[in-house]
Amino acid sequence: MMNTPIKDFTDKYASSGTVRAHMPGHKGKSGCELDITEIMGADSLFEAQGIIAESEKNASRIFGSHKTVFSAGGSTLCIQTMLAMCTGRSKKVVAARNCHRAFLSACVLLGLDVTWIYPEYENTVVSGRITPEAVEKAIIKAGEPACVYITSPDYLGKSAPLDEIGAVCKRYGVRLAVDNAHGAYLRFIYDEKGVPLHPIYHGADICCDSAHKTLPVLTGGAYLHIIDPKLEKYDGFAKEKMALFGSSSPSYLILRSLDICNGFMEKAADKYFSLMKEHSIRLKKRLSPAWQIEEGEWGKLVIFAPGAGFTGHELADRFRDNGIECEYADNVHVVFMLTGLEADEFDRIAAAAEAIRQPRIFVPVPELSGAAPLERTMSIREAALSESENIPADEAEGRICAVPVSCCPPGIALVVSGEVFSKNSINILKNYSIFRVNVVK
Repeated sequence: MMNTPIKDFTDKYASSGTVRAHMPGHKGKSGCELDITEIMGADSLFEAQGIIAESEKNASRIFGSHKTVFSAGGSTLCIQTMLAMCTGRSKKVVAARNCHRAFLSACVLLGLDVTWIYPEYENTVVSGRITPEAVEKAIIKAGEPACVYITSPDYLGKSAPLDEIGAVCKRYGVRLAVDNAHGAYLRFIYDEKGVPLHPIYHGADICCDSAHKTLPVLTGGAYLHIIDPKLEKYDGFAKEKMALFGSSSPSYLILRSLDICNGFMEKAADKYFSLMKEHSIRLKKRLSPAWQIEEGEWGKLVIFAPGAGFTGHELADRFRDNGIECEYADNVHVVFMLTGLEADEFDRIAAAAEAIRQPRIFVPVPELSGAAPLERTMSIREAALSESENIPADEAEGRICAVPVSCCPPGIALVVSGEVFSKNSINILKNYSIFRVNVVK
């Protein structure tokens, strides 16, 4: 039976009656008795040798990585760390454009030069098809990049062909780094050969999971999985890089929840996610064909709203009126995250959908022809750190973007720092209700 060293330590300390002449300032009162700092025996996240290191080893055994380290700063901290680990002397990176803005922030901090892979978009910039051929072209164009960075699954639940992309990367001697923020649970979903669908098993050299998105973990809890041992140049290398970006006062409540989750993953995750997959398949079949359901992973239900005569925002409001709060909505899609739900909650989503009267009127779908490569006149870092001003989007044509333009969720930028706003890109931004932008002065 797997132990829970962080939970055990904080439980014991909470009941010890010790005078807390240390941080935090609440002193363990008013329901905060489990929230501690790096006291004797509590270990330290970035120099872990005790209970945190022990819990991380437990997580590594569960996931099947060479090494797994915890983050109390979400996948953002993991993304910063894995890019710092991969790049080193080379600052060239190939990345799929539907990346989270955390990647762009890391590019600013690390001074990275990005060659973009533009997905094959359909009706949204949030999701798109990424092919191994496109990855190969980008690697050749970049000229010996340090790594290829792919988001899989993406915000709408579409997974990239990682095995094929990984093979391309290996052929060119390039690392494959995967943002698997939405796919931690895929460790417990299996293909027809019984292999987990997690990127660890499909070509990734390093990847991150937002544990809190799909597992029973507090917000901010995440994993950095090192698959290729060569990336951990010496013991503690990953933690050294993580310490460059992360707070020196990580939340022990988050670390405790990651520790407790090890027990869930060992004992109950296979059974739960097997049932969840069945419920997800049943729910999607129940809603089709009355609703247009997008294909994708089992942990998400994505409805194409215009097919029923709604914008995504309008449809989200209808579900909200029926007691269902979605993860994300835009003019086209409504996204529901199904991981963690029980059988009766799947039924409630289905009942809410069936109770919504569909007007079946024409709703225009965004025109994405302008989501093509934009002119770049400054590096991401130079533009992001330049003096800037906030102006109406309608006045931005021909101006240089200072701050990546996105809303969060989903945190995916159509225009990136250093790029020049075009008329088409401005029209697309307005379609996502973005009416003001920051430009370089």
